[in-house]
Amino acid sequence: MRVLLMVRPVLLVAAPFFLALGLVLPLVHFETLYFFDRTPSLIEIIISLWQGGDGLLSAIVAVVSILLPLLKMIGIAAEVMTADGGAGSLFYRRVVPQLSKWSMMDVLLVAIVIAAAKTTGLANAFTQPGLWCYAASSMISGLLHSLTGDASGPK
Repeated sequence: MRVLLMVRPVLLVAAPFFLALGLVLPLVHFETLYFFDRTPSLIEIIISLWQGGDGLLSAIVAVVSILLPLLKMIGIAAEVMTADGGAGSLFYRRVVPQLSKWSMMDVLLVAIVIAAAKTTGLANAFTQPGLWCYAASSMISGLLHSLTGDASGPK
């Protein structure tokens, strides 16, 4: 555990780095029988939903996929930076645990889409680096959340 606390600064940089890569790198590669071959990133999926008239779905995906992970990382960084138990600590104790509940939802949804595409026979789907980077970001921020909670003691 002590070693993990020592690498916490590296993890604070790695989590947003992997999130950024997860947003812009391709998430999944679809190969349909003869119709198309597509490798969208998360940002491209959100834009495509918006342009296709699914504004509400696009907004939900953007909030859950981009905004909530960013808020979680900001909350963890604020907790690490403020040792006095001030506003950062209050945000960390109240909001970050709620955000943590949504951490891996996107990865799960993409896995379901891949499984559905493969089992229906309509397309072949393969994971791409963006999904793995996004998953790494979620796992690193979850680890940071637990390390920060352990390091700050009982509250």
